[in-house]
This record gives sequence, structure tokens and C-alpha cells, in this order.
Amino acid sequence: MSGVRGLLAVVREAFASAIAQPIGSAIALVVVAGMCAAVLLTSGRTVAAEQQVVASIDSAGTRAIVVRAEADAGLDTSVLDRLAGVEGVQWAGAFSLAEDARNAAFAGGTPVPLRQAWSEDWRELGLPPRASVDGAVAFASATALDRLGIDGAVGELALDDGHGYAVGGRVETPEHLSFLEPLVVAPQPPAEQAVPVGALVVIAAQPELVAPLTDVVRSVLDVADPTRVELRTSETLATLRGLVEGQLGAFGRALTLGILGVSAVLVGVLQFGMVTLRRKDFGRRRALGASQRLVVALVTIQTAIVAGIGAAAGSALAIGVLAAAGDPLPGPRYLLGVGTLAVLVATLAALLPAFSAARREPITELRVP
Repeated sequence: MSGVRGLLAVVREAFASAIAQPIGSAIALVVVAGMCAAVLLTSGRTVAAEQQVVASIDSAGTRAIVVRAEADAGLDTSVLDRLAGVEGVQWAGAFSLAEDARNAAFAGGTPVPLRQAWSEDWRELGLPPRASVDGAVAFASATALDRLGIDGAVGELALDDGHGYAVGGRVETPEHLSFLEPLVVAPQPPAEQAVPVGALVVIAAQPELVAPLTDVVRSVLDVADPTRVELRTSETLATLRGLVEGQLGAFGRALTLGILGVSAVLVGVLQFGMVTLRRKDFGRRRALGASQRLVVALVTIQTAIVAGIGAAAGSALAIGVLAAAGDPLPGPRYLLGVGTLAVLVATLAALLPAFSAARREPITELRVP
């Protein structure tokens, strides 16, 4: 407890010293505020733009590997078992060959392709994790429901072979399944025996895994006729994502380091000036028994307090400017990181002046007129 009380006393004294030097503290505050504002309005804007661009291309469609097979290719649901243990696969689903389905409410309606589907997780389709266990319920996109003439996503579908499905609801067609539009899927329980499928969709956990996973998927297809299988990926978009992230990130880091370096020099010079002005005060403290560690703590904590207020003010100013201009805002983690880094840089820049003040001889400083 005594250590905590001592620290609090040093913090109070440092705060009082900052108030006692309004001009120096104001200049330091403005320097740190300008540092944060400059970083956020330059590299922060770049980071926000990078996040926006990456988010626009970093969708499941960017990470999708789509395999389409003809009826006699030999692709079946057993491929899902072979993919189950592959690291880097976020999701995999298999779809049967299309069957014509019509609205059972009237004869001669517009046919829409219906596909049975197999997967361990149906959230990629916007369905509950275990959408259906009996395989008798189908889900349709808005386009499919419109063609079928079904309002309210409630109805019944009839196949040409006499089988039927109840319509269980509407799904939003994800980008990587747009090739199946108009989309009507009937989730199926795990197949006890291998069932032929016409399409396989694999989603990589990260864009950079698309290329290696493509080779893995190709190796586990185990089809009778590879010439009747088409494999498509968005590897080009994944590569573009990496280039955008790398180039914009490097530019932002270089700019941030430059601004922080210049600001650190300014804070250091300012603290040297403030220490020089207070040399008699520090000499008096040392003569009364203050240790060198206490003097160093006073200078650095005072700088940290002023820098914290400046970082908050500069960040608020930058956010206001970006919001007013309609520019994208960096995430909260980036904002917190810039503010923390600004305080840390200012505090480290004050260490050299602090050590200089602590090592001066009290008698010599007290003799200074």
C-alpha cells in the first residue's frame, strides 16, 4: 500500500508541475495532439481505405473453390469425408444435379432447378446450423420464389418424378453460390452411401490458402473422368487482396514512423528546455533529499499526463475531420494503438532530459542566479 500511495503522490506532484508550467505543457500537448491528428489523417485514412478495399474483396466469394461436374464424371458425396480433415477449409458443401421443381399449387408452372445439398454447417446459406434432418424441406432465393409464384416463402414444390418438398423459407444467395441461381436447395442428412453430385463448393479460411487448397481439392476429388470436371477459383482476387494490403500497409507504416520520429525529436527538445528552466527547482529537491529516480519519475510522468491529454484531443479532432469529410474511419483498435504509441513515444523522448535533470549536482544548480 505504501508503494501505491507513493506512486499516487508522484502522479499528483507531476500533475501539479504540469499545471505550474502552462506554456510548456500547452506546447507539449499541441505537439502530441498534432502527432496523433497527423497520423490519423494520413496513415489512418490509408488504413481505413485499405480496410474498406480489403473488405470489399475479402468475401467468401474470394475464398471459394468451385467444382462443377457432369453427370457421368463420378463426383459424389464421399469427397466431403475426404475434405473433413483438411486444415484451412472453413466450409464445404456438395450439391446434386438439378431437378426441375414446380409450384405444387398449380400445374404447368415455371420449372426451377432444385438441388439436394450436403454439408456439416448450413450457416453459409443463412440457415440454422442443422437446417433439416429429414431432407423434406427446401429453401429458395427471392429469384426462385418469384419464378415459382410463391408468396411469403411458404408453399410446396413438386418434382417431375412425383416427389415433393415443403418450402421452409427464403435464403440470401451468397456470392460463391450465385452460379446456382435461381437457388432452391434441400438440405439432406449425412448420406449413408455415396450419392452423385454435380457441384462442390469449398471455402478457404483465408484468401492466401486458396492456391494450396485448390491443389488439395483437385487431389481428393477421386472422379472417374477428370475431363468432365471444371474447377474454378478466385485466386486472382486473393492475390490482389494481398498486394493491396501489403502496399498500403507498408506506406502507412513508413508514414507513421516518420511522423512519430519528428514528433519525438520535438518533444525531447521541448523537455530539455523545460528542464533547463526548472533546474533550480530540481536542485532544491535534490538538496532536500529527493533521489535521482524521483526526479526522473516526475519528468516522465508529467510528460505522459500531458501526452495522454494531447493524444485524446488529437484523435478526437482527426475523427471529426474524417467524419465531416465522409472519409472511412479506422477501427477502434487502430485509434487506441495510435494514441498509446503517441504517449509512449513522448514519454520515451522525455527520458533523456529526465536523466539529465536527475544527474545535475544540487549545489551547482542552486548557485545559478
